[in-house]
Amino acid sequence: MGNKRQNLFIILAVIFLTNAILAELIGVKIFSLEQTLRLEPANLDIFGYILDFNLTAGVMIWPVVFITTDIINEYFGKSGVRKISFLAVGCITYAFIMIWLVTKLSPAPFWLDVNSTDPEGNPFNMDFAFNKIYTQGLGIIVGSIIAFLIGQILDVIVFQRLRKITGEKMIWLRATGSTLISQLIDSFVVLAIAFYILAPAGSRWELSQVFSVGLLNYIYKFMIAIALTPVIYLGHFLIDKYLGKEEADRMKDEASKSGFVAKVK
Repeated sequence: MGNKRQNLFIILAVIFLTNAILAELIGVKIFSLEQTLRLEPANLDIFGYILDFNLTAGVMIWPVVFITTDIINEYFGKSGVRKISFLAVGCITYAFIMIWLVTKLSPAPFWLDVNSTDPEGNPFNMDFAFNKIYTQGLGIIVGSIIAFLIGQILDVIVFQRLRKITGEKMIWLRATGSTLISQLIDSFVVLAIAFYILAPAGSRWELSQVFSVGLLNYIYKFMIAIALTPVIYLGHFLIDKYLGKEEADRMKDEASKSGFVAKVK
């Protein structure tokens, strides 16, 4: 049974880390949700700003991180989530450092000529495009990492407190509820740090803009969290079937009582 615990923790950790790192890397692309779905712009008036659902591409896979967090919390406790969260921060930081170093390498002359025109025949600098895509501002990097840690810690705390109230019942409440509360804070922290606290004076947002964009992002996360509730139940079903009901219940009970992290021996 120890091997099953170990395998489960490794699988969940790999899913968590892969999606957390990938979300940070693809987050540089901003996409239009309305245009993607062939819908009219939302044109929401929030704190005096007319906003559409223009979102970072990272939101496509952050929900996987939220779900994995709740599953790790359920079976491996607060300690399990905290360890994997700090490991993720280390991996994300390492990835950004390596990307920064790579952008400092001198490009090979022939590489600059490869596909150096767009479909319309307009020339562009391959090395500049590479650096522009993969290099983010310090404020965005720091903001995203701090917001990620705060969100994870809040998720753990809220999840375990709701679990004490609900017991084994109402999985949807502790999973979705903890995500909604943690992401409420996360949505504003990353913007406040990146575009208000650490932003250069000339490009600093007004606080009203921070709140308006943060609220728009949270509305999207709120809808996704509700929509993914069935996936949470599916995950519990598959894990309980893999571990066996008795072992699964034992792990969940230990996790809820003592911040238990899996014995992976």
